Amino acid sequence: MASVYGNVLHLSIFGQSHSPAIGCSLDGIPAGIPVDMERLQAFLNRRAPGRSGTATARREGDIPEIIAGVTDGYTNGAPIAAIIRNTNTRSRDYDELRRIPRPGHADYPAQVKYRGFQDVAGGGHFSGRLTAPLCIAGGIALQALETKGIRIAAHIANLGPEGIPDTALNNLELDETQLKAILSNPLPCIDAQAAEHMHACILEAKNNLDSVGGVVECAAYGVPAGLGDPMFDGIENRIARIAFGIPAVKGIDFGAGFSAAYLRGSQNNDAYRMVEDRVAPQTNNAGGILGGITTGMPIVWQMAVKPTPSIGMPQHSVDLAAGEDADLVVHGRHDPCIVPRAVPVAEAACALALLDAMLENPVLDLANPNVCKANTVR
Repeated sequence: MASVYGNVLHLSIFGQSHSPAIGCSLDGIPAGIPVDMERLQAFLNRRAPGRSGTATARREGDIPEIIAGVTDGYTNGAPIAAIIRNTNTRSRDYDELRRIPRPGHADYPAQVKYRGFQDVAGGGHFSGRLTAPLCIAGGIALQALETKGIRIAAHIANLGPEGIPDTALNNLELDETQLKAILSNPLPCIDAQAAEHMHACILEAKNNLDSVGGVVECAAYGVPAGLGDPMFDGIENRIARIAFGIPAVKGIDFGAGFSAAYLRGSQNNDAYRMVEDRVAPQTNNAGGILGGITTGMPIVWQMAVKPTPSIGMPQHSVDLAAGEDADLVVHGRHDPCIVPRAVPVAEAACALALLDAMLENPVLDLANPNVCKANTVR
């Protein structure tokens, strides 16, 4: 099914942008995992709309209602079910989009596939609004992974047509200073000056009734070696599959990514050395994955996020009812840049992919402090 993800964990997301509620179910998660609702709410707030001038004016509380699967602050072994109620919708802004589709949006292919029965309000189930329940499940997965010493962080790597860069995440080890900076700066960046430049770039696009995109970098620290499978169930495959479910994501790469194509093997290969009794790659161009299997180094990947297609300036489109060319001015409340709000979504997607892989892998043994056993997440 298109809205279901996972091999052992089964995540299902439901709802539309303007439906009474959106939500998720998460089946296969073990009992006994602590769920801190205050931390979960803080995580959801990082993605929520209406929190700054760089985001849509639609303001939603995004308060998760856990209706099953958690008892007294712990998972109880039953499927987790959760909803978020939509409270600030303005569906009339989308009335004409069934007839005149937005360039760059799913309006036209959805019209062809669903023959006009799709919900166009707010983008229906093609909307980035559906990343809110993804973050409920991902926020719980993040807390589960932390009990095994795995930390995940993301930031805006670069943004806008000129590619405003941020400092890269440390790809060899976790740097607490970097993680604190991401949460404290006006935009989720490591460098405060980069955050200021990005903020100005987004506001300029907004003032011009336009939008900008960017790249989100995500890293997972503390992931043991030996996780994942070759061919079609590699860690890259698992992360890419869920990351491409995030609206506006148009590209994924790992480690050196496409840049590796321009290196010699002597430059791209991560040389090994022994550190005490542990194999330690000296660099991490592989992004912590070889042959689909984790190397024990941080997993580092990036996702390219396109500019928001709903912009206020006139655009060329077609009138599907009249069968003729038409111009479109999009009304409503839209993000001039979705990249800042996509940062926690990348963390959620990565956490779900890794937790699913850990639960599926029976080889990892808790007796070894450097690895984790799949079916004993407590």
